Amino acid sequence: MYKFKSQSAADVIMLSPTGDRVLGLLGRPVAARGIIEVADMPAVIDTLMAAIAADEALRQARAAGVESTEPTGSADDAEAAAPLDAISLRQRAWPLVEMMRRSLPEGHPVVWGV
Repeated sequence: MYKFKSQSAADVIMLSPTGDRVLGLLGRPVAARGIIEVADMPAVIDTLMAAIAADEALRQARAAGVESTEPTGSADDAEAAAPLDAISLRQRAWPLVEMMRRSLPEGHPVVWGV
């Protein structure tokens, strides 16, 4: 379980699978402890928002019954073929995004595991 903390917002708690996924999307190692520095927050927010947009596009395409033309054997094909979680990435990651948006102007880092 991850407990993200900042002096600018209430704690955000994520179960391990979700926290691992979010950290992976950010290119950060899955670790019991970590920090998102204030200087890194704009890029981290942009990365999460791009991942959320991609997740929503995939969900909309699946809802419309759109399938990719030809499988290429890439990791993208495997991800596109995997069943979607009932809860979207937006719902899972939004509290962390909001925490960072509040922390950025106040100059507070986001930490976990401390």
